Amino acid sequence: MNGAVLSKTALRAQAKVAREEAHAQSLAQGGAAARQAVQLLLGFLQPHVGQVIAGYMPLGSELDPRPAMTELSMHGPVAVPVVEAKAQPLRFDLWSPEAEMKPGAFGAAIPKISQPVVPEVVIVPMLAFNRVGHRLGYGGGFYDRTLAKLRAGGPVFAVGLAYAGQEAHDELPVEPTDAPLDAIVTEREVLTF
Repeated sequence: MNGAVLSKTALRAQAKVAREEAHAQSLAQGGAAARQAVQLLLGFLQPHVGQVIAGYMPLGSELDPRPAMTELSMHGPVAVPVVEAKAQPLRFDLWSPEAEMKPGAFGAAIPKISQPVVPEVVIVPMLAFNRVGHRLGYGGGFYDRTLAKLRAGGPVFAVGLAYAGQEAHDELPVEPTDAPLDAIVTEREVLTF
């Protein structure tokens, strides 16, 4: 992505195309970029093994964290987000590779049986990111509200997961309610903030 500062709407459209291209390139290479990102994520999260770790069920061209979630679930609790209502923080329900799933809001699968937990680590999807820990989401504010609520109760480690091609080279507009990430993992590197 390049050029002058764009509106969030324009940036989202541009970022979605960039993510789709990175995803298609990874698929064309047998999923190499996605596998490498998952391996870096697993290595990076080793100090957090045993804590409640929240992943997500990927939609469209989002980088798929489920291989990491499956590995992590052998050593501690793993959860997935559940949208309860518009403009509200997410809830997190326990997940396992064997969990029966059903369609949730916005198309993301959620566990059929709800067992709410409070995560200590949250793996966050995104459209774009920058090198200072900000992400561009879909505009609903779910993760921003969720991270603010979780952090009000104690330390929560937020890790973005993205393809390197999702890096925004334009300035990302940041609002006071935008929750920064603690780290971002791509197939090329781990950025910490």
